[in-house]
Amino acid sequence: MDFKKYIREVKDFPKEWIDFKDITTLLQEPKVFSKVIDKISKNISDADVIIWLDARWFLFAGALAYKLWKPLVIVRKKGKLPYETISVDYELEYWKNTFDLNIDAVEKWQKVAIIDDLLATWWTALAACQLVEKLWGEIHSLNFLIDLTFIDRKDILKWYKINSLCEY
Repeated sequence: MDFKKYIREVKDFPKEWIDFKDITTLLQEPKVFSKVIDKISKNISDADVIIWLDARWFLFAGALAYKLWKPLVIVRKKGKLPYETISVDYELEYWKNTFDLNIDAVEKWQKVAIIDDLLATWWTALAACQLVEKLWGEIHSLNFLIDLTFIDRKDILKWYKINSLCEY
């Protein structure tokens, strides 16, 4: 299925020169949403834990965890998780941020599938990997609906398996 047909591009949003990939149009199509869940489920079925990065991907994460009957873990920005956490700092184009993960979210050697809606730059994906690895978890795969392949990742993620459903 060509998922790009169901993703609206919004020019110059939220800033000039950014072509925002709007997935609300995909979510309005139950058959397409179902296909996204089915495809990603196949890619991550042998993982032990699913981790989603706090953002739009929560719309898919619950459906994936339910379908696969897997634990669902959340990586959130600093201060958003109420329990004891580990943290990792990362830098974006114009600012710095911190991700947190509960210290009991991943057990040693568990295979972890990380999911997010969009792989643009590598910073957030790498930060999530670092959190999992701090807990001695094993990265099963990085999984995205959209991969912006034109952005240079400097081979930072070359050690990880990356799955995406569509590329720009």
